[in-house]
Amino acid sequence: MTPFAFVIHPLSVADIARKRKYFFVRYLPERWVEKLMALKRPEVVSEITGIRSATGATTQGWFVGCPLTARQLVTGPVEQCLEKIVQCGEIAQRLGAQLVGLGAFTSVVGDGGITVARRLDIGVTTGNSYTIATAVEGALKAAQLVGIDVAAASAAVVGASGSIGKACIELLAPTVAELWLASRPGHDLTAQASEVSSRHNIPVHACTSVDDALRHAQIVLAVSSAIEAIIHPHMLRPGAVVCDVARPRDVSRQVVEQRPDVLVIEGGAVEVPGDVDFHFDFGFPPRLAYACMAETMILALEQRTDDYSLGRDIKLEQVNEISALGRKHGFRLAGFRCFEKMVTEEQLARVRQANEQHK
Repeated sequence: MTPFAFVIHPLSVADIARKRKYFFVRYLPERWVEKLMALKRPEVVSEITGIRSATGATTQGWFVGCPLTARQLVTGPVEQCLEKIVQCGEIAQRLGAQLVGLGAFTSVVGDGGITVARRLDIGVTTGNSYTIATAVEGALKAAQLVGIDVAAASAAVVGASGSIGKACIELLAPTVAELWLASRPGHDLTAQASEVSSRHNIPVHACTSVDDALRHAQIVLAVSSAIEAIIHPHMLRPGAVVCDVARPRDVSRQVVEQRPDVLVIEGGAVEVPGDVDFHFDFGFPPRLAYACMAETMILALEQRTDDYSLGRDIKLEQVNEISALGRKHGFRLAGFRCFEKMVTEEQLARVRQANEQHK
């Protein structure tokens, strides 16, 4: 058996306040709380048990908690953030893990896990390859369910300049009719759009704002590294499907509250084979995990302890390989979820109706 570990962290101060032993932080200014948490050392959060592959292989692991919030990991001094992440990896090594996955914003600090991998004696992955595979699969499946003709559809990727965004573009481009690329200010996507257009022989547009991209798109993949919501109700066309892979979310909750004619789904929710128990509540029903977590489990079941999904250039070969390995071991895309709730047939019907009305 190949044990693994996975690094998690609070997305916000509100996440910290939800923990019983830190209830008092809700009464303190957020910046104070973040400064206090920055003084903490990483710690073991829980043990993960019960994972059993369709092949009969088993594995077990641990969640290791990095005390930094998403904002700290994005805006804080890179070297200090990397040091915390490396400390998490060192805890994983002492526990006996042979592979560690970097969750949420620990995967984007610095060079996308490369420096962390160099400083550890075990394999490291960001989980991005399986995240990409399941996000695109989920978005296309949802689009078909609400009556979108994928081959004739216009799609947008928000966060197109990032490693996940670039790979999502390469998976989407052969299946849709048109692409719109958007990223944070300061990223010129013109050359990238021209390159993708030439390679796949479809129109690809570089946008200077998220709003410009989304007003055209029937299918949206949201994969940015923004620390606040950047997709709002007025931006989306009726009948659109939005797959939000980002954590914190790219999509504002107001979209769900104000736009019943739009389908928002969470990207990367995967059913784990076996009687898995995470001994920790990260907001999913039993046996479901994020795809980045699942990638680490899949590699452990496959006894792959080499580095995987590192850096800013995720190869499509890796995306396709981890997708095939996931199927081999019995991992599968979970039912569609939206802000911690299962998507209902009534929701799908409303979005189908919106598509029929706007054909």
